[in-house]
Amino acid sequence: MPITQQQLLQILPNAGAKAGVFAPALNTAMQHYQIVGTKRIAAFIAQTGHESGQLSWVREIWGPTDAQCGYEGRKDLGNTVAGDGKKFCGRGLIQITGRANYAACGEALGLDLINKPELLELPQHAAMSAAWWWATHGLNTLADAGDNANIGSIINTGRRGRTPNGATERQAFYEKALQVLA
Repeated sequence: MPITQQQLLQILPNAGAKAGVFAPALNTAMQHYQIVGTKRIAAFIAQTGHESGQLSWVREIWGPTDAQCGYEGRKDLGNTVAGDGKKFCGRGLIQITGRANYAACGEALGLDLINKPELLELPQHAAMSAAWWWATHGLNTLADAGDNANIGSIINTGRRGRTPNGATERQAFYEKALQVLA
């Protein structure tokens, strides 16, 4: 079942015109990565809705904050070249972050994200990168179990059982999405 622009606006009321831009891109990406059925779609829209400020941004707002300064030299993110932290800041609807993640995502999507990281700012790639990340982290299984809390934890903190930033908003979007998609 594809999600419509109207459904996106019911779930993410501040998305505005972006809902019309992203609906087709989200549908293509969700279909490609088997994010199908009410529970999976609801969880995916809830999480990407939070991560992107209700589809408002596809690039992390760079301060740099203390956390962002910490991206530099983070070997777990593959940031081994000076400037990697800023160059490979969060992009896409799920905020792909770090040289290693950009390389893996680019390989999976057939994009040169190392030399053109800004490609993840285009709607089709922003949506597809989010669906790719979702699938590679096994989040369909958690969505099938209705485990939205751990999905947010994995996306935001890298591990289950932690409280992610925006946990209340993620849950509210999820509950609304379940109602809208029912």
